[in-house]
Amino acid sequence: MKHAEQVTFGGSALDRAGELRGNAEGVAAAMQHQDARAVVFWRGKPLIARTRPAHLARLPMDHPVLGATSLPPILLGREDGAPRFAYDISEWTPDGLDADQLGAFLDPSEQHHPALPDDHVFAELRRVMTWLNPRDAELAASGKAVFGWHAAHGFCAKCGAVSVMASAGWQRNCTACGASHFPRTDPVVIMLITHGNSVLMGRSPGWPEGMYSLLAGFVEPGETLEAAVRREVFEEAGVTVGQVNYLSSQPWPFPASLMFGCEGEATSRDITIDPVEIEDALWVTREDMMEIFAGNHPTILPARKGAIAHFLLENWLADTLD
Repeated sequence: MKHAEQVTFGGSALDRAGELRGNAEGVAAAMQHQDARAVVFWRGKPLIARTRPAHLARLPMDHPVLGATSLPPILLGREDGAPRFAYDISEWTPDGLDADQLGAFLDPSEQHHPALPDDHVFAELRRVMTWLNPRDAELAASGKAVFGWHAAHGFCAKCGAVSVMASAGWQRNCTACGASHFPRTDPVVIMLITHGNSVLMGRSPGWPEGMYSLLAGFVEPGETLEAAVRREVFEEAGVTVGQVNYLSSQPWPFPASLMFGCEGEATSRDITIDPVEIEDALWVTREDMMEIFAGNHPTILPARKGAIAHFLLENWLADTLD
């Protein structure tokens, strides 16, 4: 496995059992498999066991908490030959729920279902992603992304009628015109743009104070990754970019992106930000970035651990990008 695949949510070699999805009898048999287990979500939060080490919880298929769902389960795949399904119990309302914390940039709240052990809680994936091993992270990201797609695509994009889940959760079929719809992933470029010994960093409005990251943006229809890198950097920071190379990718289920990590060489250094796109941009030297990663910089925080920006910057500092 390439070093580039060591990014969070990448490369656990999960058997996704794609051949089973359209086989209703096969899926039903998989649900009855003695080693089948359920990965559970509540409003996008995976159920984790906060033991040491923390891990993604896997419940027996007959666990009573699974009865709190009105959605069919999603077949995530096989783990060591045993089927894994995702369940969503978002209709359950926890006691004392603080709705203000839900959906925050970094939701610190945890929800505990009374039918589960005390150390089993629903936690925001961005906050716990670095706690999980690669297999747990891939299962959690896949389930969260597909449930998020279903939540946003309840109606046919062709005729507007109600659509229903099919193919073990990996398809929606229109009840009126018969059109089939499949989960979508939005391509996003995230750029390690360097000029000499410095890297270009920016921040979006609403981010926590001191938080900076690499510039990023959606790839447009008819556009290559390289062209998207150059366009986004120029639009956001007014910096022109020459050579562009692909480095690594990361599934990012917040809600449905695939981040393409690229490196680019800036051919200009002057910054002119688009205030609609970003709040600030600046060049950071390698020496200053080392201080940032060490937590010693007076004004700038390191990129979020687990995000591809952190991965790219860390490997840039270590000269291990290849």
